[in-house]
Order: sequence, then C-alpha cells, then structure tokens
Amino acid sequence: MRKLLLKLLFSLLSFILFSSCGAYLNQPFQTTNARIGENTSLQNDLIKNIKPVEKIIVGVYKFRDQTGQYKPTENGSTFSTAVTQGGTSILLKSLEESKWFTPIERENIANLLNERQIIRSTRQEYQGVNSTKMPPLLFAGIILEGGVVSYDSNIITGGSGVRYFGAGASNQYREDRITVYLRAVSTSNGQILKNIYVSKTILSQGISANLYRYVSLRRLLEVETGVTKNEPMQLAVKEAIDKAVEQLIIEGVVDGLWTPQGGDTVVNLFKKEYLKEKNEADNTLLFNRKQEKRRAINSMSVMGGTSIISGDYSNPVARFGFDLKYRYFFKDPRFSFGGSIGKFSLENERSFENTFLTSSLFLEYNMLPYDRLTPYAYVGIGSVLEKNLDNPMFKFQYGLGLEYLITNKIGLTLYGENYLLGSDNLDKLVRGKRNDFIWRIGAGINVYF
Repeated sequence: MRKLLLKLLFSLLSFILFSSCGAYLNQPFQTTNARIGENTSLQNDLIKNIKPVEKIIVGVYKFRDQTGQYKPTENGSTFSTAVTQGGTSILLKSLEESKWFTPIERENIANLLNERQIIRSTRQEYQGVNSTKMPPLLFAGIILEGGVVSYDSNIITGGSGVRYFGAGASNQYREDRITVYLRAVSTSNGQILKNIYVSKTILSQGISANLYRYVSLRRLLEVETGVTKNEPMQLAVKEAIDKAVEQLIIEGVVDGLWTPQGGDTVVNLFKKEYLKEKNEADNTLLFNRKQEKRRAINSMSVMGGTSIISGDYSNPVARFGFDLKYRYFFKDPRFSFGGSIGKFSLENERSFENTFLTSSLFLEYNMLPYDRLTPYAYVGIGSVLEKNLDNPMFKFQYGLGLEYLITNKIGLTLYGENYLLGSDNLDKLVRGKRNDFIWRIGAGINVYF
C-alpha cells in the first residue's frame, strides 16, 4: 500500500512539474539585454495579405484605462494601477502595424501646435516675411475612442495537490479578464460608425513541490522547488487592442466603410470570415465554453458492465451484462426520451445464480448538452424477467452517467444505475420487509445520427 501511494505521489509530482515545464525548465538566472517588444498581433491572413484601396486617416485623442482599479495585494491594494495607462500608445502601434490606417498625432496636439508655432516664428525672424509657409496638418476623417473598460480579477481559481509522509506537490492557477471597447466616430457628422467589443483572459500559474523528512536521528532533509508564471498585463492589453483593430477592419469592410483591393471577391471573403467568427463568438460563453449543438436527435448505444444483486442472500458476486439503448432528443437538447433492452446475470456465492432479461422506458437529463463532456441523470420504468420469460417483475430505475464526445457522432460513456423491483422474489427467497434491488455499473459507446 505504501509503495502504491508513493507511486501515485511521484506520478502527480511529475505531472505537475511537466505540465508547466515551459516555465519550470526556463528559470532566469541572469539579466537579459533590452530587446524589441514581443509580437502579439492576431492578424489573420486576409488582413496580412490584402491592403485597402486607400489608407484611412484616423486620430486618437485618448485610449486609456477607464476601470480606475488598483493592483490587488494580499493586504489590500496599492496606488499602482491594475491596467497600463499607455493604451493610446498601444493602439497607435496596432494601427500602424495593420497597414490599413494612417494614425495622426492627437494625444499631445498642444505640443505639436506649440512646436509648429516656434518654427513659424523662427523662420519669420531670421528669414523674413517671405519665408516658406509650413505645410498644413493632416485632418482625420475618423476619430477612434474607447478604452479598457473593465478588469475582473479572480474570475476562476483552483488547483490540486497531494502530501504523503512529508513529501508533497501542488499546482494553483488564477484567471483574470480585461474588456476593451473601441469605437469609430465620423468627424463629418459625429456618427458612431462601429463599436467593437473584445475581451481577453489573463492566466497566472504556480507549481511547487517539497520534501520534509527525517533521514536518520537528528538528521532532517528539506527540499523545496517551484515556479510561478504570470501573463504580463501589458501584453494582454496589447493583444486585446490588436484584436479590436482587426475586428474594426473586418466589420468596416463588411459594412462598406472602407474598400479593400480586389473588389467584390475580396469583400465576400471578409464577410465569410466575419460570419464565421461572429457565429463562434455567439456560441461561446464565459470560461470559453462553446455552445455548439453537437448531438444529433437520434442515438443508438451499446452498453456493457457488471450487475450485483442486493437481496436476501449474502455474498453477492458481480456478473456481466449488456444493454442496447435508443434515445431521441427533444428540441431542448437537455432532455431526451428512450428505451432499452438488455440481458444480465446475478449470483450469490453457493446460494443463487440466474440470467435475466430487462426492458425499460426512460427520461434523461443532460446537464451540459453543448459540451463534449457532460454528466447526465435519468429515471425510468420497465420490467425484469427470467431468460425463459418467467417471473416478470416491475422495476423503477434511476441512474447517473458521464459522457465524452470523441466526435460529434461518437461518444463514450460511464454509468451507474439502480433497479428498484416491485417484488422480493427475484432470488426465489422472500425474507424481510425490503424488496430486492440491483446495482449496475458499466461503460458504453453512443452513436448519433
């Protein structure tokens, strides 16, 4: 038993370490030189390879943190903000990298105008009245507004760990979330042309392992290791802004706000890309749970497992059984109705042994019908009778199960159920006040069509 527990501990420790080996095996031991910033662009092939007929001149006055939140600490909070205050600079960089926009300086327009006035005054003073005039400033047809509107910390936390005789390992994680809004405003009439909404999760992980044990008298061994990995907030903000710019380009092409090179053929490609991503976003809930209708309305299943009787004899023995099951799913995919037929054997040591046939009608409830992995529960009624069709008995059944879809056509399932019989004569012995009942556990395969 001790060896088994040690093996389990070692297996869990190995899993925890190697599941985050990218951070654990690349721990920094020396400083690094400055480098060009990391590339977080999410631009798809359409935006990379297709350029606009004419670049759009845009102005950005401010795009800053609007959450007003400060960094959380174990003892409260600090005066350091949770979100970067340089959103305008990040957005300008994203606009430049997209190759679709010509951003112009508006955040510090007073500095620009002041410098132009200095240049103009200097030329007039030293070159005379007929000095060359300064070229006019570019003006923007569109102003981009918005900002980081929310920062939600600890939207999901969790972890796992084990400890045995002074040796232990643990793994913890935390997920935060930021939300970015970006809107395009026409400078000619003030109309809001597009309003883009993008969210991005921020993951933090920590792993640790330690050993604390006396190896001999007055000799204590202590070993500890671990690493924590936090996704940088600035990169998360940049990735969200990059995605917002990308979506602004795609939706702008779809709505005819700007025109790509290539004509209607390219516009149709943008529409196809937009509809695909919009459908995926509409079917994805919080925590990245995709609401896709995976299961067809009909299902055939082959189930196999063991059956154990709880009757009037002692020492029950697990025996094999199988079932064929059909299910029909209603319009609401959480509910299905079906029927099953099966065959199983029951035995008590040196007391009872027989083979039975079973049939049932049941109503099933799927807790997560749009997910690949879903628990389910069911109740039903039916009959149990001996293989020679004698001694029929009414049964009420209930059960729990867990199904995982390999594909949208094939699923694997584990289940456990209980048959409550309307008779105490299943094992040919009537004794006590309680009727006989049967426990069944097993696994199977579901085919949807």
